[in-house]
Amino acid sequence: MERMETALGFYAPIADGLRRVEESLEEVASGSEDPIKGLLEHVVAVRGKRVRPSITLLVSKVLDCDTDKPAIMGAAVELLHLATLIHDDTVDNADVRRGRATLSSLWGPEVAVLVGDYLFATSAIHVCNTENIRVIKGFSRTIMDLSSGQLTEHFMANQWQQTREQYYDRIFKKTGSLFATAAESGAILSGADERTIEAFRTFGSNLGTAFQVVDDILDFEGSAEEIGKPVGSDLASGVLTLPALLLVERYPRDNPVVAVCEGVEREANMELAVDMVRNSGVMADVYAEAGALRARAIDALAPLPDSEAKRALLELSDFVLERHV
Repeated sequence: MERMETALGFYAPIADGLRRVEESLEEVASGSEDPIKGLLEHVVAVRGKRVRPSITLLVSKVLDCDTDKPAIMGAAVELLHLATLIHDDTVDNADVRRGRATLSSLWGPEVAVLVGDYLFATSAIHVCNTENIRVIKGFSRTIMDLSSGQLTEHFMANQWQQTREQYYDRIFKKTGSLFATAAESGAILSGADERTIEAFRTFGSNLGTAFQVVDDILDFEGSAEEIGKPVGSDLASGVLTLPALLLVERYPRDNPVVAVCEGVEREANMELAVDMVRNSGVMADVYAEAGALRARAIDALAPLPDSEAKRALLELSDFVLERHV
């Protein structure tokens, strides 16, 4: 397996916990029977940044948690994330994820969906091993939010009239909810008081939403090599992200985004929409929105005393805003 990137300083305080998370993920694959074993090994072979379990572990570190339950929860959070990626790739007919062929492209959508379901169930077993009913209930709520966000995205495809409020509700459910749960559960498992638990949930919610806004930026500003899919592929699939919505707001007449959604000269209008988003000043507003979300996340941590783990959380929030896929 690839060595986890060590250039990111926020890993330092939680190196032991992350190692336990990685061992848990490897055990899920190695402990399964063929043919599931080979399928799961394919999924975990390429390591992502592990941002979500890092949040759980760093929150517990800030709060001086002395149990291994945050590492168990970190594995559960990452398994749930991997399951959602498999389902997303299957729905999107994606061929590549993180530079590696997707399950659905190699074994077909039926197999991919079943592997995703297997990982959903496995993540639930890990959560139950925390033996904390509140965490288990919150995790279940998050699975509902993730599914709701995906369903909303599907049924709102090509609806260019949708509002920013609808967009933010959707991306919270799709992305922010898991970040919120990752942070909140770290606090719950550390025995924190209600005010502290809510502060970390607010941190995770805003940071996760910012993460998705940055994803939406990269869909227009990144290269196909960087993001592993064609530039503007969300809009091409009928998914209205913040850059596209702001372009519609700014230029309500003869807008190429509207034309794409209505099926009018799609290829030509796709090119025009990408060009306008990049060169109209819209992206400055999108970056500002992402920055404001990050600022709200950081503000939620303000009452907490300074520590190495808190500084690592702040560094992680910088990474979310500045990352490259």
